[in-house]
Amino acid sequence: MENKTNPMTEIEIEKMIIHCGGTEDKHEKSVKLIEMITGGKVYVIKSTRRIPAFGISPGKKSGAKITLRDKEKIKDLIRRILVAVDNTISNKKITTNQVCFGVPEYIEIPGLEYNRDIGILGFEVMLVFKRKGKRVKIRKIKRGSYPKKQDVTKEEIKEYLIKTFGVEVN
Repeated sequence: MENKTNPMTEIEIEKMIIHCGGTEDKHEKSVKLIEMITGGKVYVIKSTRRIPAFGISPGKKSGAKITLRDKEKIKDLIRRILVAVDNTISNKKITTNQVCFGVPEYIEIPGLEYNRDIGILGFEVMLVFKRKGKRVKIRKIKRGSYPKKQDVTKEEIKEYLIKTFGVEVN
């Protein structure tokens, strides 16, 4: 008799968020960078607070991000981006339901060449994980509760990254 696993306990990547911060000319560079990496439409983040040290005031453009939900595109991008960080992720970067790590320079990603308009710029990547059944918590009609045991633990995320992408976790 085969040992079948419950399909509701399998974890998967829900979405991938790529974001980059900066004001004025650095903001324009970060928008170009994210468009170059993903080829999608970038969402502009506007500041809600005043931070004089960084020259940020309310309503001023202070960052750019894009959310990807296409599973195949996410897996392809992750494989390329992980090469830029030597296929290693620090243990501190992994938390419940998510992994977030930074890429110091985009030119280390295979297939991307140096762009004079952008210069040397880094960005952050966030992977959000889920189990099947999360929609119960989000939907508008007949919303249900989402038990704590449905969260994806740190150990499960480590195991998934090692098995799927061959990542070293330090």
